Parts: sequence; structure tokens; C-alpha cells
Amino acid sequence: MTEKYLEDLHVGDRFGSDTIDVTEKSIITFAREFDPQAFHLDQTAAEQSIFKGLSASGWHTAAMSMRLFVTGELKLAGGSAGLGVDELRWPRPVRPGDVLRLETEILDVRTSKSKPDRGIIRIRNVTTNQRGEVVQTFMAFVMVRRRQL
Repeated sequence: MTEKYLEDLHVGDRFGSDTIDVTEKSIITFAREFDPQAFHLDQTAAEQSIFKGLSASGWHTAAMSMRLFVTGELKLAGGSAGLGVDELRWPRPVRPGDVLRLETEILDVRTSKSKPDRGIIRIRNVTTNQRGEVVQTFMAFVMVRRRQL
């Protein structure tokens, strides 16, 4: 797939991704390292929690979503340099057996006032499971190269 420069992107453009299969092992492995709470580590404890079962850390969901973004349809020239994230939400837990997919929508495109060789896009990323249920949303600012003038 062709890398996209700022001039190739327009408000309303949408880009999809492949999928990630979420496993019990991946949930527990991530949690052991980065979010060692019982409802991410132990099925019995998780069943007694507010989640009523094992669930992935929100940060694990964010990491999987980042992978889907980077390996997805939107290939930015020179890579994806994030400038900030707003309104990160996890409206539904991610469970073992879920299959995640990401959709990216371009919300704004503008050239940089201080650096004419690049611009900034504002995007909305929505991660869904195999039932189409939203498991994560966020908006972000991403730096994008411009074509050589």
C-alpha cells in the first residue's frame, strides 16, 4: 500500500485494519508486566469483580489498537508520530476470544505554521470486537510529512 502524505488525506477519509485475536494468555501476560490487578490475572477473582470475568487491561487494549493502527490501511509517510491523545474511552471490556478491529477517520488536516515540511491531522480511532461493539475510542493528533515542495 502506498504511503500517504498530508496532501493525500482529506476530512472524512476512513481506513480499516486487520484483526487481532485476544487470548487469555495475552491478557494475563500483559497484566503481569504492566497492570497486575486481579481481574486481569485470575479468572476466579475476575468473576467476583465488577467485570464478572477476565478482562484485558485498558492499556492492553490501547496497545493492541496501536498495533492495528500502525499495521492498518493508513500508512503515513515516514511513520506515525503521535502528538497527543484526547478522550480515550473504554466503554466495554475486552475478553478472551474477542477479535479486535480498528477504524481510523480523518477529522482535520492542516499544514504546520512553523514547519512547512509537515502537517497535522486529527483522527478518531474506534476499536470494535467481533460483534461490532465498541471497546475503545480516542482522538489524536498525528504529525504527517508533506511532499517535497
